[in-house]
Amino acid sequence: MAITYRQAGVDIEEANTLIDRIKPLAMATKTQHVLEGIGGFAGLCSLPGGMAEPTLVSGTDGVGTKLKVAFATGRHDTIGQDLVAMCINDIITTGATPLFFLDYFGTGHLSADVGAAVVKGIADGCQLSECALLGGETAELPGMYADGEYDLAGFAVGVVDKAKILGADRVQVGDVLIGIGSTGIHSNGYSLARRVLEGEMKLEMDAQLDGLEGTLGDVLLTPTRIYVKAVKKLQAALGDSLHALCHNTGGGLVENLPRVLPEGVDALLDGLQPWPEIFRVIRRGGPVELDEMRRTFNLGVGMVALVGAEEADEAIKALSAAGEKAWRLGSIVEGNEGEPAAIAYHNDPEESPS
Repeated sequence: MAITYRQAGVDIEEANTLIDRIKPLAMATKTQHVLEGIGGFAGLCSLPGGMAEPTLVSGTDGVGTKLKVAFATGRHDTIGQDLVAMCINDIITTGATPLFFLDYFGTGHLSADVGAAVVKGIADGCQLSECALLGGETAELPGMYADGEYDLAGFAVGVVDKAKILGADRVQVGDVLIGIGSTGIHSNGYSLARRVLEGEMKLEMDAQLDGLEGTLGDVLLTPTRIYVKAVKKLQAALGDSLHALCHNTGGGLVENLPRVLPEGVDALLDGLQPWPEIFRVIRRGGPVELDEMRRTFNLGVGMVALVGAEEADEAIKALSAAGEKAWRLGSIVEGNEGEPAAIAYHNDPEESPS
């Protein structure tokens, strides 16, 4: 008897079923710049007008071991938003407007139900980002992944006028750091979080803990917040007084803030706020040292805006109107000339574990 592709582990009919189910999800994200619908060999997207020097901005990322929480709970409808957020939140730090997103979904045995749930989350993330899900790739790779598991990767493209690119060259002494709240762990540090919660504390995903809303699985699967609309409000309100944006991902403020600071300045963090409870649970449950927490997690700060001092109140007002938790996190002070920026924590309410 002749061997078929399906006997080798690849089910083309299941893949076609998935494609039929995700087409309307992708179409719902279509923007005015998309030239062709999904289904061809490539996606087409035009550039918006009105820019003197339109400059493309790109970013790529994955979701990391947060996927393990999705596998453990059997919930796959939000992890796609995490994928979009990790890429989109990076490219908007330049001041760029997102244009489109592409995804890669690889699994050992394709389930149309799981695949459609994942892509629904991706489409939801694209709608929150006001960009198009322009296409993607679904790969069924027998033997490559454990049963019931998959991997995700994403790629985003945006555009910004060259003269309006945000970054370290705009930052100066006296600027104010505006913290913008996270929705929890987002998509970084899950290897440490799971080592503590599942390993040291022996917790199941359906565990109910004091101070947490919902089960442990609910809290860990809370999607990464997407800051596109908030940043657009900030740009409209501040104009050139918005100097830089920092996406606070893996490495925390310790490693991410210096990426948008010039030499010769330091960041003084004197407006730190109490952490969301999940971080306290992890710190106590390890235990995990404070410095390790700071260099692993966002600790409640998902994004930081660096603005002119005279516009700090207006920035907080604009972000609050966009539905964000925003506050004065700190300021830019003089550092050592010619040396990389340092981050100084001052009056941190989490210095002593509670």
